[in-house]
Amino acid sequence: MTKRIFSGMQPTNQLQLGNYLGALKNWVSLQNEGDNECIFCVVDLHAITKTYDKEGLTQATREVAAAYIAAGIDTDKSTLFAQSSVPGHSQLMWLLATMAQMGKLSRMTQFKDKAGKNTEKAGLGLYSYPVLMAADILLYNATHVPVGEDQKQHLELARDLAATFNTRYDIEHFIQPEPYIMGAGTRVMSLRDGTQKMSKSAESDMTRINLTDDADTIAKKIKKAKTDAEPVPSSEGDFENRPEAKNLMTIYSALSGEDMNALFSQFGGKTFGEFKPALADVAVSHLEPITTRMNQLMEDPQEIDKILIKGGEKCNATRTTILTKKQWILWVFGKGKTC
Repeated sequence: MTKRIFSGMQPTNQLQLGNYLGALKNWVSLQNEGDNECIFCVVDLHAITKTYDKEGLTQATREVAAAYIAAGIDTDKSTLFAQSSVPGHSQLMWLLATMAQMGKLSRMTQFKDKAGKNTEKAGLGLYSYPVLMAADILLYNATHVPVGEDQKQHLELARDLAATFNTRYDIEHFIQPEPYIMGAGTRVMSLRDGTQKMSKSAESDMTRINLTDDADTIAKKIKKAKTDAEPVPSSEGDFENRPEAKNLMTIYSALSGEDMNALFSQFGGKTFGEFKPALADVAVSHLEPITTRMNQLMEDPQEIDKILIKGGEKCNATRTTILTKKQWILWVFGKGKTC
């Protein structure tokens, strides 16, 4: 069966290694797997749930699109567009918002994490973020969504809303999307704290490897990455209570394609002073071509804009939605409604 796959990232801050290994690298594999129909979005509407700079957001949107392409997204095979160029996302969000239960939204762990202790001051956009995410997915009747553990709760809401919509309007229109859980390397941790996920919004740039970092910067960050006084692990059992050691070896494995047992044999018992230069070499070798291609693409922002516009036009013309005029009138308002 052909899978229709939808996914996207926010254009906030620079994309980093965790975004690449946890998403982009896997998207490229999905794009080249069988007859998958892939739709990849720069979710700029999600990015405006907090204060932002308009010109900065435009530039960041281009940069994220450039990262997609540099990592291997082929716009002849996959659709690439900016979320805001397709009005159906926000239109469908409103319909789904009339069905989303406050109790479920209040239990979303990501809202709690981002709002922190200031939930009373958090904006409605942040609170209803999962509803817009559901609209993103359902607008194209995506069959599968690549998600990490932190997004599974949001996908479950999308499934619930699809079922609620079908029941309310007595039409089997929306399918319930399935999670597409990817393999190793999907959870890359901070270089300074192995218990925290690597984040593009972390205050210190030394916690992450950005896709725009040059070779010297990558080597410097890996050299200064937190480890412990023990030797490099020789087995899975040696990872216990050593999150930083596990993180660095996971990164090596994900970038090199070598399984962990091969790394235990090659590096087990050695010092991290010996391991880190090897990791730096692997990281630079893998990431430098992506950085170079990104820089080339960013030298011609108009060409990136053309790609995004073309993708948006395709989505507006071919999306599988309830938002055609005829269906909107019949399903939502009834036969007697005109506009």
